[in-house]
Amino acid sequence: MPLRFYLILMTLVAVVSDYMMHPFYPLFFASRFGIQDPRVTGTYFSAVCATVMVAFPVWAMVSRRMPELRILVYTQVIAGILAVFCTYITNYTMFWVVSLAIIIFKGSYLLVYPFILRITDTDKHVGIISILSVIIHLGSVLGAVVGGMVIDWMQPQYIYLGMAAGDFFQAGLSGYLLWSRGETIPGPTVTEPHSQSWTALIPSGTVLRLSVITLFFYYSDFIIRPFFVKYWETVSMLHSRILSGGVYAIPAAVAALALWMNRRRKVPDTPWHAILPALLLALVGLLLQSYPSTVTIIAGRCLYGWAFFQSAVRFDALLFHVCDPTSYAVEYSKIHFFQNLGVLTASFSVGILVEHYPLHVPFIAAFAGYLLVTAMYYQLARPYVHPVNPSCK
Repeated sequence: MPLRFYLILMTLVAVVSDYMMHPFYPLFFASRFGIQDPRVTGTYFSAVCATVMVAFPVWAMVSRRMPELRILVYTQVIAGILAVFCTYITNYTMFWVVSLAIIIFKGSYLLVYPFILRITDTDKHVGIISILSVIIHLGSVLGAVVGGMVIDWMQPQYIYLGMAAGDFFQAGLSGYLLWSRGETIPGPTVTEPHSQSWTALIPSGTVLRLSVITLFFYYSDFIIRPFFVKYWETVSMLHSRILSGGVYAIPAAVAALALWMNRRRKVPDTPWHAILPALLLALVGLLLQSYPSTVTIIAGRCLYGWAFFQSAVRFDALLFHVCDPTSYAVEYSKIHFFQNLGVLTASFSVGILVEHYPLHVPFIAAFAGYLLVTAMYYQLARPYVHPVNPSCK
């Protein structure tokens, strides 16, 4: 099997283990610590995002001196050990310390994404990014369903054992690839002293503008996530965790269909195309989900899943389209920082929103955010009707 196959498999496992708890943190806090304040969930998500924001750029800089797979061997073993420990923690403060330490080391798996694109021809980037996006969506499906099964049949804290298994798998596979293919795996491509400066992490030019746009893009996407299960169960009056996880993950299933259809139609000339229609369709999907009916929620999830997939893939393709392949990891860490800043802000604000307003209000906030993203992207994209490979400046 080609190296890229194993890296994609590693990404799938990482996403599954990462998403097992995502839809169910409110239930976990209530069951494990007796905490039902929605602000706690929002605050915790904010802390997770802040941790990733700080940790990933560090791993990106480390990857300029050490091969990505060697980094993963060490970091994922540590993350797995901490996850096992987290399963049995009953002290709330200690849970925060250990679970955020897990995020620091687990976050290094994000290096796999730019690594895959670095070993892939530029003309195949959109296709590979689409596949990876579907993998991430399908991973969130499996993660949500498995997490729901654990909560239905066992105690929520045992989800951390599943997360640990995923970490150990990544470490083992990374070690195997280093052992069996070490001489053929591309190493760090930038070694000049000036390129190691931490000022290289400061975005500018097109990368900065894309970063700001995707900040609001991921803010708008994430603000509807933490309390979606609670919203769905309130509207539908159905309390099966497996069903709730399945409805939560509808966009992931739609993404798989979108990938299949994209491979059978003409690819746009550049990544600049096709984003605007997708953003407009996302607006319709958000409005449908905001209406308290099981039919409109499901229909809205389908439309929104299609739109989010198409726009997210193109936004990522744009970043790699305007950047030097030797700097993919660092450039990706810049835009990833802004994306997580959007997620962090959403995590903080969604707890306040659902405390004072009905559960459909986050969809209205997301609608306003997408309107802003649409306007900002329109202004950025107008000069690039016929782009000529702009550079990162």
